[in-house]
Parts: sequence; structure tokens; C-alpha cells
Amino acid sequence: MTKKLDLALYALSAVFALVTALTSTLLPHRAWGAVAAWGYLAAALLVYLVQRRDLLAWATWGAVALLPLVIQAVQRAGGRTDRAQEEVLVVEQMGESLLHSGTPYLSRTEIAAIPLDERLLGYRPYQPGMSVFGLPRAVVGDHWFTDARIWFAIATLVTLGAAVTLLSSVRPERSLFTSPSPALVRAIQAATVLPVTALTLATGGDDIPVLALCLLALALAATGRPGWSGAAVGAAAACKLFALPVVAVLVVYATVTGTWRRFLPGALGLPLLALLPPLLVNADALIENVLRFPLGHGLVTSPAQSPFPGYLISQNLPGGRYIAAGLLIFAAAVIGFRLLRRPPRTARAAALFCGWGLLTAILLMPTTRFGYLLYPAALLLFAPALSKDTGSSAPRHDTALYRH
Repeated sequence: MTKKLDLALYALSAVFALVTALTSTLLPHRAWGAVAAWGYLAAALLVYLVQRRDLLAWATWGAVALLPLVIQAVQRAGGRTDRAQEEVLVVEQMGESLLHSGTPYLSRTEIAAIPLDERLLGYRPYQPGMSVFGLPRAVVGDHWFTDARIWFAIATLVTLGAAVTLLSSVRPERSLFTSPSPALVRAIQAATVLPVTALTLATGGDDIPVLALCLLALALAATGRPGWSGAAVGAAAACKLFALPVVAVLVVYATVTGTWRRFLPGALGLPLLALLPPLLVNADALIENVLRFPLGHGLVTSPAQSPFPGYLISQNLPGGRYIAAGLLIFAAAVIGFRLLRRPPRTARAAALFCGWGLLTAILLMPTTRFGYLLYPAALLLFAPALSKDTGSSAPRHDTALYRH
């Protein structure tokens, strides 16, 4: 059955990549599809020939994400201006600003001075930690290996490798030469070869290391390392606000399991520490980029307009933006109440809370992107790999999410 599912995954992904190559209006996406389609097709043909499903997944990731990423980075370094999404340029500009001014953000006045058709790129709606990935280009110059996506990929490989190693180590019958559990293989596939994750890494990439850090935090929690778990999710939150719901769920989990004293310093301390330099240099610039712009109060509006319910309501109903915001707040309140009423007692339950909560938020947000679905998809498929939770003495099969 697992082989059939793998075949379906790779075959459908090959079709998706081919359709993307032929029809996408985004040139980096078309370039990705033209390369990735062959990688997915090769993986589909090898499903029944390669016994180690995990090795096939990692090799496929190299073919459908890392290879097109490197090709686009090399072409971009050679002068192509259509081989990276805008977020790559934004992250690299953050690194440049951090190096020369001490803050990765431009003030509202500085953004207003940018020509109108380029003003969107003046906004940097990420947390300060994301600027680290732009520092190589700021320090060394324009080369293919200083492309921010290369460093996104390196961070992702190291982080995911650590998470998989941790989860494999709790099974004494496993070794380097045996295949991980089917659940862990599926988790690897979700974080690497799903088209939404492979495409994102190859063309933009900023969400992938954040996701990988969240998965590592869950793996660390599941294997009884709350201090390191807090550091991992704290590093994710220092890069992007999307990690904050995962922080919130793991704070509750750490409180329930009595590990909060070790978890909180990293989980809360790292994001706050990352905010300190921009606050001291120019607090208003930080607020303009991280709060005003995402909330729709910047000098330009966000282009994130995927046709999910929240966006459709905000655009097509009278007072729709307020209705969508109200629905989002109501959903957050319901999830928060359920989280506190029946808190997760295993890392698996925490991952499920994170996955379903983020899916709800993405569907109801007035401005969002299709690519954000990579977060709930990976978290929900990662949860079964955490079922042997050794992080606490709590019951191993927590049914808190399903009790009525």
C-alpha cells in the first residue's frame, strides 16, 4: 500500500510540475516545473525498484527542489532577472540594510521615497532573524552561492536531518542502514517533495527553514529535549510570525508536561532578542514593516491574494474585510479555548493542534498565499511520526483532539 501511495504522490507531482511549466504566469515557477517534472517522473519509475523509501524521498528532493534551485541561482548570477521571486530580493535587502544600518527595515519615509512601481520591495514583512539569510550576499557580493535560497536550503537540510535522526534514534531496532518507519518516511516526503514545498524552496524559499525549525522543535519535544525545542521554535519565530502559533501550542504543551522552565527561555527569548536591535535603531520602521504593512495599513497593499474563503469574503461582501477578520478572531478564540480546555499531552497532539489551527487561519485570513498551505500539510503529516512520544510520562495516545 505504501508503494502505491508513493507512486501516486510522485506521478501526480510530475503532472503538477508539467502543468506549472506550461501554464504558470510566474517565470520562476515555470522554470521550476520544467526541471522538477523530470525528477518526479524518475521517482515514480523507481518506486518499485528502490527498497529504501526514505533514500528515494531525499534523492527526489535533490532532483525537484535543490537542482532547480541551483540552476535558477546560477542563471540569476549570470544576469537573468526572472529567476527568483520577490521574497528572495527582500531577504537579501534585509541583510544589506542590517549590515550597513543596524536594522533590516526601511522607515515609512524611506519607503515613500522609492518609485511607486518599486515600493512594494521596500517593505520587509519578516521578523529580524530572516535577515541572516541575506548576509552572505551583503558580505561577499552577487554570486550563485550567496543567493538567499542556497542558505535556506542548507538550513533546511541540517534542520530536517536533525529531526529525522532524533525520531529514528528512539527506535532501538533502527539504524543508519535500515529504513525509518512508514510514518517518518511520509513526514520526510511532506517536508521535502510535496510540490508546494519543493516549488517554494526552489523559487522563494523563506518559509521552508521556518517550517523545518518548527518540525525540529516538535521532534525535540517528543524526545525529551524541551530546552532545545524552545530554542528551535524560538529561532523560527525570530524569522517569521507564522511560527508564533506553534510557539503558543508548545508553550501549553510544556506547561502541561512540567518542562516550561527549560522551554520558555529559548521559545520567547530568541524572538525578543532578535527584535531588540531594530527597536533600538528605529522602532517605527520595525512597526511599519512587521505590523502596519501586513495589516493593510502600509503605503502599498500586500499582493497575497489567494482565493480562499477569507479573501473571497473580504472582497465580495459589504464590510467583508471586517467579517473575515471577525471570523478569524472567532476561530482563534475557539481553538484557543480548546487548547486550554484539553491541552496536548504529547508532541503528536501538539502537531495536530498546530496543523489544524494554521489551516483554519490560512483559509480565513483576508490576505494569504496558496503556498502557506505547506505549513499545515507538513505539520499534519509529521504528527504520526511523533506517536512514540518519549518527551514526558504522559499517555502516549492522547485523544484530546477527538473527545467530545
